Amino acid sequence: MHCRSNWQQNCKNAARNGHKWSEIRNQKSETRTQLSCRLHDGIRADVIFSAQTPACAGVTFVGVGSNMLRDASIKDVMNTAANWPQVRGTYRFDAPLAPTNWFGVGGPAELLFKPADTEDLAGFLAALPTDVPVLPIGVGSNLIIRDGGVRGAVIRLGRGFTGLSMHGDLVEAGAAVLDLHLARFAAEHGRGGLEFFAGIPGTVGGAVAMNAGAYGGETKDVLVEVEAVERSGRILRIPEAECHYSYRHYGGPEGLIFTRAWFRTEPDTPGAVHGRIEEIRAQREATQPIRERTGGSTFKNPPGKKAWELIDHAGCRGLAREGAEISPLHCNFMINTGTATAAALEALGEEVRARVAADSGVTLEWEIKRVGNVSPDL
Repeated sequence: MHCRSNWQQNCKNAARNGHKWSEIRNQKSETRTQLSCRLHDGIRADVIFSAQTPACAGVTFVGVGSNMLRDASIKDVMNTAANWPQVRGTYRFDAPLAPTNWFGVGGPAELLFKPADTEDLAGFLAALPTDVPVLPIGVGSNLIIRDGGVRGAVIRLGRGFTGLSMHGDLVEAGAAVLDLHLARFAAEHGRGGLEFFAGIPGTVGGAVAMNAGAYGGETKDVLVEVEAVERSGRILRIPEAECHYSYRHYGGPEGLIFTRAWFRTEPDTPGAVHGRIEEIRAQREATQPIRERTGGSTFKNPPGKKAWELIDHAGCRGLAREGAEISPLHCNFMINTGTATAAALEALGEEVRARVAADSGVTLEWEIKRVGNVSPDL
């Protein structure tokens, strides 16, 4: 079993002229393997070798550009390929993560993997060394990625997880489906009960992972079953009862990446459901800073209280520090006004928590997930 440092370094060592690998795509057939890579300087290269090629043979990296890799030993390439899961999705080293989250902050991922589908994800996880940490992310609507980046493998579900289909009164939705799209899909088929998802900024996977809710509804109220992949690569289904949900909390089996979910709906007319969705959207736009670089509700509502009222009473509405600001429109929302770092956002949030605790004796709990390293050296 290769440790994390080996599986990254082996791949980089295959570049004999000093280039680093930043994206890898393996395509295998019975007769050959094609290894395509994108270098940090934007040059592409391909390696093609047959399954019968001896390990001592030479292979030429071919592609476009004058700085292509020189001949490399097939042993290096084979060692690299053998140490990596064979996937249909894409790998990328040192991948920028700031563009993947709504705040627009954070350092890079040591490795970013975008699986083609559930089976691709399962195969990747099964082959990935067990000491490599894994972090799934969605559209980053409820996430602060720290400035030091994320070590290990970051998994981002994309196009292969955006399917929507009806099965009687159930809607089946991929984990990368936007919550608003889920509500609208049900409406188009004359099904109600999912309208509250129109008020949640995020994806189905994120909603399942935290029991997201808004406007009187929670994910647990309509979820029937969820599909997930364990860290070992095993695919399983979990009924809602085994998720052990509570307010903004999933209490089921840990270490899972959710890939699909099934939701119960109620018969209704498309016009009526669409009307309720638009009411929610209009209310949200009027009361929340949805046009800003924000991340949704910053803190959970304490039992019997509203976080925004506590924040407002503590005098934090409009509080600003180093490009980070508490929204004047809705003070349970933080905003990156354009220059904030993840550290500035997190520090502002902690200052708000301290002020609220001093003012009302209530300790606010973060709802936004904060991940990664404060510094690249940590």
